[in-house]
Formats: sequence, structure tokens, C-alpha cells
Amino acid sequence: MIARLDFTSEAFFRDPPKAIATLRMSGPLVATRFPIVGDVWITTTHDATAQVLKDSATFTLRKEDGDVAGLRWWMPRYVRTIANNMLTMDEPDHTRLRSIVDEAFRRRAIVAMEPRIRAIADGLADELFAKERPADLVQRYARILPLAVISELLGLPLADRPKFIAWANAMSSLTNVVSFFRLLFAFRRMRAYLEQQLQIARVQGGEGLIAELIQVEREGGQITPDEMVSMVFLLLAAGSETTTHLISGSVYELLGNSKLRDWLERDWSRVGLAVEEFLRFVSPVQFSKPRYVWRDVEVEGVRLKKGDRVMVMLAAANMDPAIHDRPESLDLERKPNRHISFGTGIHFCLGHQLARIEAACALEALFVRWPKLRLAVEPSQIRWRRRPGLRAIEKLPVLDDAMAAMSTRRAA
Repeated sequence: MIARLDFTSEAFFRDPPKAIATLRMSGPLVATRFPIVGDVWITTTHDATAQVLKDSATFTLRKEDGDVAGLRWWMPRYVRTIANNMLTMDEPDHTRLRSIVDEAFRRRAIVAMEPRIRAIADGLADELFAKERPADLVQRYARILPLAVISELLGLPLADRPKFIAWANAMSSLTNVVSFFRLLFAFRRMRAYLEQQLQIARVQGGEGLIAELIQVEREGGQITPDEMVSMVFLLLAAGSETTTHLISGSVYELLGNSKLRDWLERDWSRVGLAVEEFLRFVSPVQFSKPRYVWRDVEVEGVRLKKGDRVMVMLAAANMDPAIHDRPESLDLERKPNRHISFGTGIHFCLGHQLARIEAACALEALFVRWPKLRLAVEPSQIRWRRRPGLRAIEKLPVLDDAMAAMSTRRAA
């Protein structure tokens, strides 16, 4: 029996714990139909999720013919090139590519970037209301910060950031097959742009991760030109999109809960603890990529057959009452916090450290600069993008009470 749940509905994104609890009643794995992907099993518990993610020999990202499990036959070659990255690879290719980017990341010292990330966040917070009031926090702050950081980290030109923002907005609009076809043009332009930037780095050198990757390539790193393009695409897209929605989702929760906000503002040394809970509760990445079942296997009493496809539901793992006390509640003091938002196993998120630093800097810079920040609309008017697998607020209009009061006095 196939479970019917609209994973792109407003009701699902507005209250994931309710929908997830209902889904979990059907079992630790549930057969369903997922947008674009089609028929697939999804996990609803922490243990089932962990088993699938850790057993990379049984649950593979490639079919027997080498195709990515989530790709369809009708998708163009350049989409397949972009999708041919380490997140869609099994061993030994995954380790081959992961070791190359790990080496490049080690050379860049992510932790040492925190002062620079905080400076970028401070500057963006200062300019939040420079163009309009109320301001859309998603477009004016949450999207720009991680894009600015990752583009600077990669060594991409500052002047090109408007392109990245436009591409990021296009990716966020992915909701169904029709919107996927609209996205193809953006993918094609992104690929051409990244190929150009890689060639410039090969000829002229430069600063940033792209130059580091080129150096690793020259030192004998085993990576093809197409794999290099998909690697940089992955770093640019994955290094910004999910953090955008972690930041905006966290701000939304704080604006709606004065008690938690006051607790955090009294001592910003607590922000790291808070970010861990936002990672669990907001869960911007709701699902993993589809995996192919390599052999008949049992997962928590559910039999899967060779050839089946399965997706882990990270959001459900994070809401599992067997792991977290009162999982439906946002508790910024939660200890221990066993969220699985960055995955586990060989595909554990490469950028976890960067995402944590960005979220912490973003929250502190924003609320220190605008201590009277508030929603400019009723919470019921906030909408989430109908993109399957990603919990993303569409717009988050905000005002500052002190600023509004000043404007009223001037008008009088």
C-alpha cells in the first residue's frame, strides 16, 4: 500500500512534526510516491535512516549500469554531468573525489574564516533595510550571506554574485517536472560559467578553493574535467542553498518565540547550542538523494527487494521520539542533540563546520544589530516554497520596531 502525503504542501512544511508522526504510524519504512523521483520507500525513524546511510554497500547511489538512482532517461547530458558528483557516487569513486576536496578544504582552514564570516554578516545586517522596508530577510540576508562566503571561499569574482543569486533562486523554484525543465537553462549557464572559471584558474592561478583544486589536479589528483565542474557546482550550490534556509528558518522561529529569543540574547555564547537545535527542528534538508537497493534486505522488520529505491527522511529521524524527548518542541538547551541533519556514513556533509559557523554568525549579527526585529506580517501569511525535499521559507518580511517608531515621529 502506498502512503499518500503531499511533501510539497503548505500544511506539511508549516507543521512537519504532525505530518511525520502520522507517517511514522505506518511503519519505519513507508512506500510512497515522491515528486519527480516517483515510487520510493522512505524512512520514518532514526535507526532506519542511520542503517540506510551507513550501509553504502547495500544502499547505493548508482544502479548496476552506473546511472545515478534519481536521474531519469530524459534528462540532458549537462544535467547528468552536474549530477555526477561525489554526493551521487559510491566507493571507490566517492573516496577518490572526497579526498581531493578534503585536501583543498584543509588548506583553507575553515575555522579561521569565522572573523571574516562575522564581518560579512555584520555588513549585511547593517544594510538590511537600505533598499526597502519591510525587508525580505530571505533575499536581503539569509541568501546573500552563505553565497558571499562560499563564492569568496571558492575564489569567484565579487562582481558575479548577482548571477549566483539568480541561479540560487532558480534552484529554489524547483517543485515539479515542469519547473525542472525551466531550470535546465540555468543549469546550462552555470556549467558554462564554471568551466570558464576553472580554465582561468588553470592559466592564471588565483586564490580560493578553485585554485586549490587545480593545484591538487596538477599534483596528480585523479579527477576528470567533468568531475571538476560538478565538484565546484556542488560546493557552490550545496554550500549556500541549505544554509540559506537554515538561517531564515531559525530567524522565523526566534521571531515567533520571545522566551527563546530572550534566552539567546542574554548570552550569545549559547548560539552554538541553539544552532544544533535549529538544525534538528528546522531540518532544511528533509530528504536524502534516492538510493538503489543492491540486494534483498530487511530494515527494522520491513523487507526491501533488490531494485527498490529508498530515500531517508532526515526530518523524520530528527523528530523520532525514541531518540529525542519531546521532539515536536523547539528546545535551544537540548542536550544531547542527536540530530542527523548532516547525514552520517561516508556521505557525512563536507560543509558541516562552515554551515554551523555561518548560522551562528548570522543569528548573532542580525539580532545584535536589530534587537527589536519583528515579522512585518502575521505568521499565518508566511509561505514555504513547494520544493520537495527542502524546507524553504519563500519570503520573510521583517521590520524593526525602533525604526518604525522613528519613522512615525518624523511623519508627525
